[in-house]
Parts: sequence; structure tokens; C-alpha cells
Amino acid sequence: MNLEELRSQINTIDEQLTDLFVKRMHVSAEIAGAKAENNLPVLDIRRERDVLQKAMERSGEEMELYTKMLYSTIFDLSKSYQSGLMVQETPLSADILAHVAQAKMEFPRKAVVACQGVEGSYAEKACEKLFALPNILHFNNFESVFHAVETGLCQFGILPVENSSAGSVTEVYDLMVKHKFYIVKSVKLHINHALLTNGEVALSDVKEIISHEQALSQCSQFLKSLPDVKVTVFENTATAAKYVAESGRKDIAAISSHECANLYGLHILKDDVQNNQNNYTRFICITKNMDIYAGSNKISLMLSLAHRPGSLHEMLGKIASHGLNLCKLESRPIPGKDFEFRFYFDLDGSVFNQDVITLLKEMELSAEHLAFLGCYSEA
Repeated sequence: MNLEELRSQINTIDEQLTDLFVKRMHVSAEIAGAKAENNLPVLDIRRERDVLQKAMERSGEEMELYTKMLYSTIFDLSKSYQSGLMVQETPLSADILAHVAQAKMEFPRKAVVACQGVEGSYAEKACEKLFALPNILHFNNFESVFHAVETGLCQFGILPVENSSAGSVTEVYDLMVKHKFYIVKSVKLHINHALLTNGEVALSDVKEIISHEQALSQCSQFLKSLPDVKVTVFENTATAAKYVAESGRKDIAAISSHECANLYGLHILKDDVQNNQNNYTRFICITKNMDIYAGSNKISLMLSLAHRPGSLHEMLGKIASHGLNLCKLESRPIPGKDFEFRFYFDLDGSVFNQDVITLLKEMELSAEHLAFLGCYSEA
């Protein structure tokens, strides 16, 4: 047969497959009703294994792997459909829907905001992109920012979570589990690092370079070109610049910003020392209570799963079956548990969409623990 004749056969088979798939989903809906009446869970793992084994045996050795992949997808879709029919409101979904009903139209122009570091920090710059008239309070470390928001000292807090070159800010992710907060906004900030000194000196005169560990990582190639220079980690790039200015030393330099050079009267010995000119850091804006603003289209979640094969795959299958894009997946070890991890998900989706609410209900019932970190937009 020629190509067109073969494609005609495929079209006929596809029509039959579609009709059978729809018929199967309708039967799944009836099964969902029976499960609900008998208070049975959506997942019946033994039944899934039996069906999968029979299908693989029927398909033959050549096709058994493809059959396994096909039926795994069908199972995910079927369970998602049944969950949407069976699952009533959960405590989380009810809380979210209550806040959706009271969604705020505009993000505030002025507020008391906590930032880590001193004047001139990148967090301060991110804050000024989000708020027209912020009253900024500076704190020594990231945990103090969480604490200031949690206790109500500051209405909002600004924290870095990832960089396009150096990856995630793991310290912030590890602190998330210890504090109660919600993300209400995020912003991506272009980061341009410069080497700052007290007056004009030769690069060969610099014996020590100080900065935040993320900035040092973002400038690793430049630092490798200076093997005899001591590298010291500081809590913040702006703090490093301030220290250099106050030290009066000519043999020390800070990796920091142009703003800090102007602010602390430092000389830009070398500009653009970052590895990548397309260097961005993403900051989140957190607050104590759940607030949802119009136009919010990104969701962040923190969850832990049963420590068994396939648990993460099943969770990812739920997201895929609802057609949502998973734009970030971060894992962090759970202290005290060997090789068990807590996961952080960022999804492209909005809680104004009922299908997303259904997904969150499914995830809440499947996870050992799920924390909703917020639905927000990115500036």
C-alpha cells in the first residue's frame, strides 16, 4: 500500500480509538459514582496492576513497553476525571475559594517592606520595581525577613529564590518550611555585577574579593582568572560594598552593583564580571496572610509525598492531565530522613480557574502534606 492508503487506515483506527476512549471515560464516571456511594478512594492500585499486566501480555513483547506507557496515561486521565466528579471541597480549596471571592484589584503602591542587606541591595532594587512608595526596613539575613513578615512588623518581604546562572537560592527554600507566609508577587531583575574598590587601583593590587555567595557563583569564571586572590563570603552584595568603603583598604574589592558604587563612593575597577550577560534573579514578595490579586497566573506549592516508587510521577501526571505547565520543580532534603525530599512546584495557572481548583484538591488528597504558597503574577 502507498502512504495515503496507510494514512487512511490510521484515520479509521484513530476514529475507533477516540470512540472507545470516550466510552471508557463515561464508564469511569459511573465507577466514580459507585466509589462515592461506597466511600472508596479513587486509586485502586491492585486493579491498575491487573489491567496493565493483561494489556501488556495481550500486546506482545515488542509492544509491551509502549502499551505500559499508553495505559499509564489513560489511568492518569481516568483518575483525574473521577477525582473531579468525586472530590468535594477540601479545607485548602475552601480557603482559596473564599479568598478568590475577595480578590483585590490593585497591588498596593506603598507599604512597609522587609529587605535583606543594607541600602543599595538588589532586594531593595526589586522592591522599588514592585512598590512606588516603599518604606524599606533592612535586615541582616533571610530568616529575619520571614520573621518580620510573620510577626507583622512589615507588611511585605522581598526574597531572592533563583538566578538564571547560579540556580536556586537554597537557603530561602529551606527557610520556607519553617515560616507561615504567602507569595503575592514576583519580579525578575537583571543583575549586572561590577568589581568595586576604594579609588583607582590595579587589578593586581587586589588581594581579597568579598560578596554574597550567589554573586560569587554568578562571577565564577572571573574569579577563576584570579587564583591568588582570597574570596570571602558576605551576607549581601551591598553589605560587602559598604564594608569595602568603610575599611579604607586598597587591596580589597567587592562584587556589587553600580548603585552601590555611587552610594558608597567606590570606584568601578571592572564592569560586567558576571559569567552571563543575560543574568537575572527572580525575587518573590511575601506577606503574612493569603491575598490574591486580579491577573494572578502563577501558583507555588510546597509538598511532601509518600516515599515509594512512582509517587512523584503520579503527581506530575495529575498536573499534565489538567494541561498545566510545570515551570519549576525544586527538591530539598527533609532533615532527619534518609534520601527523602520535599518538593516545591511552580505552575502556570490561576485559582480563578475551576479546573485548577480541582487539581489542587487532587494534589492535597494525594500528598502527605501540601502547602499552598500563593497565586500571583510576575512583574
